[in-house]
Amino acid sequence: MTQFALPLVTATSAETIVSGPSLGPVLAALAASEDWPFRTAILAGPSRSGKSLLARWFAQGTGGDAIDDADRLPEDVLFHRWNRAQAEGRPLLLVSSRLPGAWHIALPDLASRLGAALLIEIAAPDDELLRALIEDHAARRGLVLGEGVLAWLLPRIERSHAAAEALVETIDRLSLERKAPVTISLARDALAERVHGHADGQWQPRLL
Repeated sequence: MTQFALPLVTATSAETIVSGPSLGPVLAALAASEDWPFRTAILAGPSRSGKSLLARWFAQGTGGDAIDDADRLPEDVLFHRWNRAQAEGRPLLLVSSRLPGAWHIALPDLASRLGAALLIEIAAPDDELLRALIEDHAARRGLVLGEGVLAWLLPRIERSHAAAEALVETIDRLSLERKAPVTISLARDALAERVHGHADGQWQPRLL
């Protein structure tokens, strides 16, 4: 499992970021805030992809200003934060669940400034990161996933951070309900449950 500790300690332990090749460009961009246009960047990514954790790592490591859920803030508040960061010479990281094209900004001055910001996008996890995410979620729950189970799951699971977390949660629940270790058979049932009853274990897109 590829992890590194954040310079941020909670009441129980240091938080960690699970990393892989697909996250490498994100980490490199966050570590190079001196190269950002106007020292401003937008970190965008899907649900449960670690945006807030990465923002905390950035803020702790650089002394910059990180604003979580920036796309939900009133535009005048966000514009004030941008101006303050510029005045103080601090890098500003805006965290958003929406890409700039889907994040409509009505205030012209703010739109022009954020339009010039560096976009840092968290992509879908690669195989190495997906495996590490599954192992990390399992370890947090005290689950033991054998190599055979992992090898069976990886080609079949949806390629998303949220899917990895939800699948491990379902595996854990089924294991507790059945009072049984995690086998390929149990993992197959968990995967089928996660994909609306597709008993063949192959992931199907969820219709919204």
